[in-house]
Amino acid sequence: MELTSDNKLKKIIVVGDRVLVKPTKDPQKTDSGIYLPPGVQEKEKVQTGYIVKTGPGYAIPNVAEEEDWKPEEDKVKYVPLQAQEGDLAIFLQKGAFEVMYNKEKYFIVPQASILMLEREEDLFE
Repeated sequence: MELTSDNKLKKIIVVGDRVLVKPTKDPQKTDSGIYLPPGVQEKEKVQTGYIVKTGPGYAIPNVAEEEDWKPEEDKVKYVPLQAQEGDLAIFLQKGAFEVMYNKEKYFIVPQASILMLEREEDLFE
């Protein structure tokens, strides 16, 4: 199977409470006009980027029940992440891991390192 721009990330599985972020070119300003002051960028190493893949979330521990009549569940349940694919994330670079995939730079970011999300949909409709 040939990797194209449409399917090149389909093979990637992000685990747990992490997201895969494609960094933006200008970390000083978001598309909607939110400016990040230089002091914040230098001191905290704040980065922006678009979320391209998300993990399943936080795993919920399976509570062992002693009722033999219930079918055994081997599927893990998760509390989903607040971040979604397509969101613009402003995150602390300190908690992120930089990776190269198909000659492109990405960050693997735990949800705890994400400071803010910008989503295109209108929340007040």
